[in-house]
Amino acid sequence: MLASASPRRKQLLEQLGWPVEVQAVDIDETPWPDEPADEYCLRMSVEKSAAAKLCVKTAGPILTADTTVVHKNIILGKPKDAAEAFTVLKRLSGSVHEVYTAVTVEYQGGAHSMINRSEVKFAEINEAQITAYIATGEPMDKAGSYGIQGLAAMWIEHISGSYSGIMGLPLFETTQLLHKLDIISPLDVSMTL
Repeated sequence: MLASASPRRKQLLEQLGWPVEVQAVDIDETPWPDEPADEYCLRMSVEKSAAAKLCVKTAGPILTADTTVVHKNIILGKPKDAAEAFTVLKRLSGSVHEVYTAVTVEYQGGAHSMINRSEVKFAEINEAQITAYIATGEPMDKAGSYGIQGLAAMWIEHISGSYSGIMGLPLFETTQLLHKLDIISPLDVSMTL
């Protein structure tokens, strides 16, 4: 069970061979004052897991995740509107930012979490490019106002870390958590034959 409305997370889990059911949970995602970005990201994943455990009915594992984009120690959430998306993208232009993605898997009373950190270097982008990108609607549901798997990829000069983590679900860490809880994917089984 994926307790997230993110179609990207669903796609990434299916890429690993998992049949995925989706039942999103909603929590207050307000950062605490002076909360470090990595701690905030991990807290969001754990709180989503606790909320999912209360409302999701399944005997299978429940996976939650949170992605946090940070530029110069400022957390850049999902934009509220086009103006905020513009401000965020202008801020990211020509600079390096960090992307944290935390994953929590809850299964049979056990819950484990991991966090992934990546860096992304954006090229210089001008105001016309930013405006045109916002007009596509793509940045509106994404932390940091962009999706690495979409049109914004043309501005990404370099990444250091996990592409899937930047996309919203670090597959290496996710697989490690599933194995820790003795959950083996269909792909794992077929690769050992």
